[in-house]
Amino acid sequence: MSKELVINYFQKLQDSICADLNSFDLTSKFKEDKWNHHSGGGGRTRTFQGEIIEKGGVNFSAIEGVTNESLQKQLQISEELDFTATGVSIVLHPHNPFVPIIHMNVRYFELSNGTYWFGGGIDLTPHFVFEEDCVFFHSKLKEVCDKHSVSHYPKFKKWADDYFYIKHREETRGIGGIFFDQLSGNESITKEEVFNFVKSVGEVFAELYLTIAKKRYQLPFSDSDKKWQFVRRGRYVEFNLVWDRGTKFGLESGGRTESILMSLPPTAQWFYDFQPQKNTAEEISMRYFKKGIGWVV
Repeated sequence: MSKELVINYFQKLQDSICADLNSFDLTSKFKEDKWNHHSGGGGRTRTFQGEIIEKGGVNFSAIEGVTNESLQKQLQISEELDFTATGVSIVLHPHNPFVPIIHMNVRYFELSNGTYWFGGGIDLTPHFVFEEDCVFFHSKLKEVCDKHSVSHYPKFKKWADDYFYIKHREETRGIGGIFFDQLSGNESITKEEVFNFVKSVGEVFAELYLTIAKKRYQLPFSDSDKKWQFVRRGRYVEFNLVWDRGTKFGLESGGRTESILMSLPPTAQWFYDFQPQKNTAEEISMRYFKKGIGWVV
């Protein structure tokens, strides 16, 4: 299976998801920015801004280059090698604070010595937590995982809990999802089978997001609700800039800064030692931003 096949699939996945989002938010036709990477390859950054999606992006990239010293250290290799990195990355920030932020990434990395791996995942970051949405979200991800291996969901769910954790706040970014990295074929699973799992993850994104968003985007909200949305967006910024390995890899590999930082929200706020009042919707939502919650049986 060639890297060109993976690249072509990711391009088509970007097209499909953009079409689904356009059909939902009719005012949010994407703007496309095609760009070239300085060492080879490039990408298509597609940004959304409409009545439902305040700021969003569905990005495709396929870049090539040589591992520099910093990248070698990050990859734990000791020699210069050619690399190809390709994937689709999505972040959507809604207007309505009762609609969650959603993130998805599916990616493939290959070195000239034959080493390769897939990575990715989907996670949900509600401002206000609705239990039924969380159960639906995790149940659907488990269904996707179970079609490939019953061990995937518990393993990748825990991986997401641990990865999307804001250590300096001692809270999770949201209610998690699944996360996986450096998956490759071995004696018990082929490269094609790993790729098929990654495709299943990418192809469930639109159903997951649109099912939840369509239920919530018309709910009335107050200035207080928006304030809480901005506070939670601040937490999102903190994770992405301090802890996210994808952001660090993109910057270390000389990626396109505008595309890498597309994930940041249009507006966020920080209040000194902000604490929600007891038993409010904000405080109750905070109880769910922790590791290890079992959303499905």
